Amino acid sequence: MELFTLGMLEYDSIKEELASYAVSYEGRLRVQKLAPMERRTQIEQAMDETADAKTLLAAGSSIPLPSLEGIEGVMALMSTGYLFTEKDFTAIQTFLQSCGQLKKYMASKGELAPRIGIYAASLYELPNLQQEILRCIRHGAILDGASRDLDKIRRKMAMLKEKIQKKLQAVMSRHASILQENLVSMRGGRYVIPVKKDYYKLVKGRALDHSTSGQTVFVEPDEVASLQAELEALAGDEAREEAKILGYLTELVEKEAYELSQNIEITGTYDFIFAKAKYAIAIGGVAVRISEDGISKISGARHPHLLKTMVPLDLVIGSTYKTLIITGPNTGGKTVVLKTFGLLALMVQSGLLVPVHPSSSFAIYNRIMAVIGDGQNLEQSLSTFSAQIQSLVHMISEAGPRTLLLIDELAAGTDPGEGIALSMAILEELNRRGATVLVTTHFNELKTFASQTEGFQNARMEFDPETLMPLYRLTIGQAGKSYAIEIASKLGIFPGIIERSREVIDRQADSGSSLAAHMLPEQSEPIFKPSETEDVLTGVSKAVPDEEANHQGFGKEAARKPGKESIKADPDFAVGDAVWVTSYGKLGIVFAAEDSRGQVGVMIQKQICKVNRKRLKSYIKKEELYPEDYDLDIVFETKENRKKSKQMRKRHVEGMEITRKPEDY
Repeated sequence: MELFTLGMLEYDSIKEELASYAVSYEGRLRVQKLAPMERRTQIEQAMDETADAKTLLAAGSSIPLPSLEGIEGVMALMSTGYLFTEKDFTAIQTFLQSCGQLKKYMASKGELAPRIGIYAASLYELPNLQQEILRCIRHGAILDGASRDLDKIRRKMAMLKEKIQKKLQAVMSRHASILQENLVSMRGGRYVIPVKKDYYKLVKGRALDHSTSGQTVFVEPDEVASLQAELEALAGDEAREEAKILGYLTELVEKEAYELSQNIEITGTYDFIFAKAKYAIAIGGVAVRISEDGISKISGARHPHLLKTMVPLDLVIGSTYKTLIITGPNTGGKTVVLKTFGLLALMVQSGLLVPVHPSSSFAIYNRIMAVIGDGQNLEQSLSTFSAQIQSLVHMISEAGPRTLLLIDELAAGTDPGEGIALSMAILEELNRRGATVLVTTHFNELKTFASQTEGFQNARMEFDPETLMPLYRLTIGQAGKSYAIEIASKLGIFPGIIERSREVIDRQADSGSSLAAHMLPEQSEPIFKPSETEDVLTGVSKAVPDEEANHQGFGKEAARKPGKESIKADPDFAVGDAVWVTSYGKLGIVFAAEDSRGQVGVMIQKQICKVNRKRLKSYIKKEELYPEDYDLDIVFETKENRKKSKQMRKRHVEGMEITRKPEDY
């Protein structure tokens, strides 16, 4: 998956939360390596294992996971010539003992968790190694009975220490009056007595040290010097014998290196699985079905970071439509829909349980790519639009039948007219490549585009028009509105501005054109002004009477929005044919035949434009719309040009000419 997508969808933060539930370095390492998978069997196995672990935890079981404290260092130093310490062997024995406990525990829970119990069967308890460690070491120290020689040496040392203590006590008794305190201490590994500075020469022996204040001299009496030399020699013998024992145990451990590494691997697996189960319980996650037909159908879905505040999401995509265009007001939750679906898809393919209804199913996507939020790149001096386009270039090149694309506010950072055209073209290409696409937009034209184009569907974020508050509920099959003017009014925009905005909206509605009339793709400048076309189109009313004919050029029946049964593809479009322009969601009349580039001249609500034939559907042929030999110039030409044409047909008029834009004809 794309790194920029994982960041936008907060996948790494999910991994951080998951890692907090792991108790070992090996478990945390598994979380760190976690990534979405693409094979169905792997995904289902990972989810099933997590579900088993969740079942055990839900039953109140306390899982005896072995501690790996100190084991990482042992394995790193294995077979390097390093002599393991008493602490190392204690960690190894504790680990092996815990492995045995886990093995017995999982064997007893076979019915509740059959799919994860099999791992424990492969754990090695290594009883002989445990026994030897316990025989030689206890509480972090080598026992006397670890070897006969060590036992003999330590017995001699004990006897010698006792003899030294008796002699020291005799010396201290004789010199009690000059001692700083009646206490034996150690200096340089030898026993000494504390004598006052002014009298230390009265004691036969060596001064080995002074107190910080200089008032006390620590003296080793001559009477114990020889005994202490003998004790030092025995201490050397003890150290050599202990080293032999540690070497012996080190050899035993290194012989079991493979078995220990296997135990660590299995322990890490269990730690990882139970960390996923604990996280699933924390977020209310469940296992879901993996679909093979490319359809994702989720219900009751919530974002893991919005569990208490988010309205559960219901969404279906991948069946009759693979592109969902989501509209609605700002702060209405459109972006949350993209992030929720994208993140949950990543989590499912990572084998995690997700907060949805158990009936939910997810398709497998081999690529998930997202462009969400402000993509502005200040370092490269890129605008939000430019940064988004860079990402879209990559998306388009990688798009395919198993690709999930999440696009927030497509082409919103540029001129609306060009943005709409670009958006339609991009979405058509992504749909042609078979990608699954969720896109948010405020462009009204895209709503119409989605409603009329196969493979596309509208969805809206619900909004309460009374309270002007978003409901954060997605409804598929319906387009939403932005409620920009209403929200602006509520937030305090001056009433005069609000009133003027409504006037503009009403004027556009009365004229039958959208606010984006001059923003449509492939449209040239209008040939006629509205006042000039008013008279031109009245002639149509004689052939097809209806008040709408004054605006469109054909009758009432034709003016109604067509149903799917009335629209059909037709390879030929003749001048005078009524057509449905899918990209605009409007009816028009063909005024110029298709050119070499596949562009057809169409009049749409008084506007002359060129439209690619792929965006036209035949609605009413000209033979059904006009009487035979009907003069179509009445529809397309201005009154002035028709008058000139009539005069020029009768006789030559010096200086008279009819001017038209070449690109329009």
